[in-house]
Amino acid sequence: MRMDKPTTSEPAKLTAADVETFAANIARLVEESGKALAAYMKPREEGAIKSSIAEDVTDVVKTIGHVAEYWMSDPQRAVELQANLGRAYLDLWASTVKRMAGETTEPVATPEPNDKRFADPEWSSNQFFDFLKQAYLLTAQWAVKLVKDAEVDNHTRQKAEFYVKQIANAIAPSNFVLTNPELLRETLSTNAENLVRGMHMLTEDIKAGHGNLKIRQTDPKMFSVGKNLALTPGKVIFQNDLMQLIQYEATTKDVLKTPLLIVPPWINKFYILDLTPEKSFIKWCVDQGITVFVISWVNPDARQATKGFSEYMIEGPLAALDVIEQITGERKIHTIGYCVGGTLLAITLAYLAAKQDDRAMSATMFAAQVDFKYAGDLLVFVDEERIKALEDHMKEQGYLEASRMATAFNMLRSNDLIWPYVVNNYLRGKKPFPFDILYWNSDATRMPAANHSFYLRNCYLDNKLTKGEMEINGVTLDLGKVTIPIYNLATREDHIAPAKSVLEGSKYFGGPVKFVMAGSGHIAGVINSPAKQKYQYWTANSAPNGDLNAWIGKAQQHAGSWWPDWLNWLKALDPTTVPARDIGGGKFKPIEDAPGSYVKVRD
Repeated sequence: MRMDKPTTSEPAKLTAADVETFAANIARLVEESGKALAAYMKPREEGAIKSSIAEDVTDVVKTIGHVAEYWMSDPQRAVELQANLGRAYLDLWASTVKRMAGETTEPVATPEPNDKRFADPEWSSNQFFDFLKQAYLLTAQWAVKLVKDAEVDNHTRQKAEFYVKQIANAIAPSNFVLTNPELLRETLSTNAENLVRGMHMLTEDIKAGHGNLKIRQTDPKMFSVGKNLALTPGKVIFQNDLMQLIQYEATTKDVLKTPLLIVPPWINKFYILDLTPEKSFIKWCVDQGITVFVISWVNPDARQATKGFSEYMIEGPLAALDVIEQITGERKIHTIGYCVGGTLLAITLAYLAAKQDDRAMSATMFAAQVDFKYAGDLLVFVDEERIKALEDHMKEQGYLEASRMATAFNMLRSNDLIWPYVVNNYLRGKKPFPFDILYWNSDATRMPAANHSFYLRNCYLDNKLTKGEMEINGVTLDLGKVTIPIYNLATREDHIAPAKSVLEGSKYFGGPVKFVMAGSGHIAGVINSPAKQKYQYWTANSAPNGDLNAWIGKAQQHAGSWWPDWLNWLKALDPTTVPARDIGGGKFKPIEDAPGSYVKVRD
């Protein structure tokens, strides 16, 4: 009988010095573990943090319990369920025995092609780790099928699928030292020094999160807003309690007659559109001869607790439109809304239409939803019980902590945004690479109570906007009255505003809508400079009708960035140019340099 040749190099013989070093590092590890635990417990003992873990666990147990109830209510069904998993394990065992006997066998279970957790060669070459990997994959696949095949309501199924995926991702053998060949090799070769470094970083990250773990996804010391991020020259020319309005300096002799207002999301910060100069959408627009104005939202605290969607509309885009008209002398203005900023922009446009106010010449939506039927995994967090609990929590302080929103978004892609960093940071003890987008991703903002409650209830829970039932400032909104041209951009791999959801929203506007789909996801698909020549985008001559697959079947794929396509669309609406404008137009005195002070307030 022939055994597979081991692929790892034979471990060096342990010396007395190695054993002594290993023991010393284990002692240091215990000491660092105590510090991490103290950093976690101290704010809870002082009452600064009230844990919501019990509520979350209760919801998980209750949701998965509904699925289990379906299977266990019929003995035959339950037996069949167990038999399916048992057969899969027997197939794996038979395959393993054949391999031990020297036969070549095909794996019973294989990871998805883009699954990076099992990239190390020893996951396949070493029989123990290969068996462990396949057993895990079989169990995870069985659990997912268990949920999909259960006869439960759609919301329960969606929640159960999400929770099962999170549990499966958490218990993956790649997340533990003794079951991950790469981690095991590193731990033995460094005499556990990696674990000591990792536990020290864990303590630092718990302290940085003020008692909650704030997983570092990049090196925060490498970036600073206003120093090597958000560098496009401009001035803050207006501010109120909710926002600063930035006007950027022209870089061309002539500019388009119609200025542009960008309404970013308040869930995170505007400088995603102005990262480094080579990635900056704002700088690119300025260099194309556009007079650009951008809203920079305040990072709210208890003072903004009662500010709702109405206030965000009035003190945000409506106030900005007034200022831009005074500065430029132009009544007609192009507009852009990103993510929830696009939702707010659509609401504002419907409000203006109801008031017969025609100041908006066009609207561009970046990965923005107006209809929430297909809003993806974020719907997991939205039902009456969960929203009520969240509202009770927000009442105590007037806002939702930035960490809660950041965690929710990271969980949508936990195998990309959580577990790789847990392994790299706290088990390998290595600092993550500097990456500007991930620095921005961790620079989260708080949510004011009234605004967040309105958004969750009226959009995600009741989907009132496209039903014609949403009321803002005493006005009932009708998107059908919005007849201006709209460029509606979706991204193909979006987990926050799925392309299907964005496309569905297109049909509710009353004017011409150009639907475009970019490659990649919610951020990279939007922030895709022509200079990079990455990804691709799709356009179609046919009007969007809500069927994404049918639209894709008729669409034409284009290489590179969609930005030039958008610019051509914009210029076709009005190509008239005028001499470049001065900042403030002589009517508003600059308050401070861009990117302003509001964006620098951290959680």
